[in-house]
Amino acid sequence: MLINAMKVLVSGSSGLVGSALVRKLEGSGSHVGRLVRTSSASSLDVPWKPGEPLDPELISGFDAVVHLAGRNLAGRWSDRMKREIRESRLLGTATIARAVASAFRACGRPSVLVSASAIGYYGNRGRELLTESSASGSGFLAELCRDWESAASPAAEAGVRVVLPRLGVVLSGEGGALARLLPIFRLGLGGRVGNGRRYWSWIALEDVIGAIEFAIANPTLSGPVNLTAPSPVTNAGFTTALAHALRRPAVFPVPAFALRLALGEMADEALLASQRVQPEKLLKAGFPFTHPQLDETLEQICERRG
Repeated sequence: MLINAMKVLVSGSSGLVGSALVRKLEGSGSHVGRLVRTSSASSLDVPWKPGEPLDPELISGFDAVVHLAGRNLAGRWSDRMKREIRESRLLGTATIARAVASAFRACGRPSVLVSASAIGYYGNRGRELLTESSASGSGFLAELCRDWESAASPAAEAGVRVVLPRLGVVLSGEGGALARLLPIFRLGLGGRVGNGRRYWSWIALEDVIGAIEFAIANPTLSGPVNLTAPSPVTNAGFTTALAHALRRPAVFPVPAFALRLALGEMADEALLASQRVQPEKLLKAGFPFTHPQLDETLEQICERRG
């Protein structure tokens, strides 16, 4: 992507996606600043606290802002945890969007805000093929994603190009869902989740980073953009492919009731939901997926992990 020598500000830079993005941008010659909550030795880093005003002058020199920060969803959702999840995403996004909007008026503005969202926006939709034009679903995650995306509206209303990447299941051996599954499947203890017929829309970490770079560089992209591979699979297909990549059996299914017992609402909305998502905007814009097929992706990840 032609974004070398740009100045890019990143929130959530210590997370799986954020840390990989920073490495890639710096390796391409970009100058990267981080939104940080503690003191930093880098002159490019910007102190912030979600929910408190962010001085727009601190971001006026950046060409692009990428917002990835937010509380992890994993765990049993208590009312308190759900409130923290919402606040971490909505307050942080609104804080950054308002600063970007003000920097726009003050000149020296970022030309694009890339503010993360998720395919949880679509809710549980069975076999329905979902694109960026599909309606939102129901449930906590769908409502969260709608409000999360709306929180970026101050920047869009000020004339800044806003891209809202709706991330699918990010595949990497270094973290996320796959890293938690690998030890189980290596022991031959893996298997489908529930009935195995629910769709999992996945994307390799390398393609997430490439798509974010593509969104920064491509002025035709704006609004929601599905960050998923063009070949969603059922959970049964995913677990079979993972077992094959590891040369292990996958004969120990996880019953849906056991997940609900352990994780409550989070099980139904995150693990048992079916979302068959297509990256229509990326495909139409000509984004070159490097990992479009699941079998090849899992083989490479497992090979790298030994």
